Amino acid sequence: MRNITKSIAALAMSGVLLTGCGLESGGALPLAVGPSSIQPVPELDGVKITVGSKDFTEQITLGYIIEFAMAAAGADVRDLTNIQGSNSTRDAQLDGQIDITYEYTGTGWINYLGNETPLPDPTEQFEAVRDADLEANDMVWTDPAPMNNTYALAMNKQTAEQTGVKTLSDYARLVQTDPAAATTCVETEFNVRQDGYPGMAAKYEFDAGAAPRQILQTGIIYQATADGNQCKFGEVFTTDGRIIALDLVLLEDDRAFFPKYNPALVMKKAFADAHPEIAEVMAPISEKLTDSVMTELNRQVDVEGNEPADVARDWLVSEGFVTAE
Repeated sequence: MRNITKSIAALAMSGVLLTGCGLESGGALPLAVGPSSIQPVPELDGVKITVGSKDFTEQITLGYIIEFAMAAAGADVRDLTNIQGSNSTRDAQLDGQIDITYEYTGTGWINYLGNETPLPDPTEQFEAVRDADLEANDMVWTDPAPMNNTYALAMNKQTAEQTGVKTLSDYARLVQTDPAAATTCVETEFNVRQDGYPGMAAKYEFDAGAAPRQILQTGIIYQATADGNQCKFGEVFTTDGRIIALDLVLLEDDRAFFPKYNPALVMKKAFADAHPEIAEVMAPISEKLTDSVMTELNRQVDVEGNEPADVARDWLVSEGFVTAE
């Protein structure tokens, strides 16, 4: 979905190069794993599986989680993580260049299927995406993970104490009564998207132009909000590891405005029908991908500087899914 966008240079270094005819075939896994609770599956032995992901921390980590799980099950896995952008990743899957990826329900519903209004209930949102994408594009969505990497506003603890703000309804009242105390930092896209600031203002019934806003790059917003001088409030993504690292406080979306972005394993129907064992292997893994788990994995990459592949494998080992070799 979003978080930290890698540069084209980083994309090239990963071995995922855009060419005139599309993406290259991918590379080998960077780390070896063995079976644990995931045992070799005879039906997947030697099956060639290319795993893709977008080009930000969370997506790359999720991609490696799929890869190591499939490798432990006996598949011949190719790594095509770190594809630049949602549309390129989606096109690669529709064209058959990647077989599996974790995709977000909100992205599927809004970006790929062209809907403007998200469904507030996560189960209903998933079911709507699952049914519509299967009918329109022969794409199969598995049961989603509980984690939800959606938009939010955040503040530091001092701002929380000074303003008494806990919810977006509280924030709306602050904008109306003391706009100078509600200086908010956002990225360019969030500032204009209907599932961003303008739509939020409409849902919470306040004037979008009333609160002073500054446009900053996504990565800068977190630190500026933690400092509390330039930004009293800041746009964040709910599973970003810097929320923990900087001790930020999320405002409750008490009117359930922001779309649900639950990741689910997505495959073309022909591939899913040919290899139903993939969904069976991945189901217990997806169940454990909660907000707190994903936030911690993101923190290990973005704050501690660890490699996504190391973080993904170590988590699978700690949960008893695979062994390190």
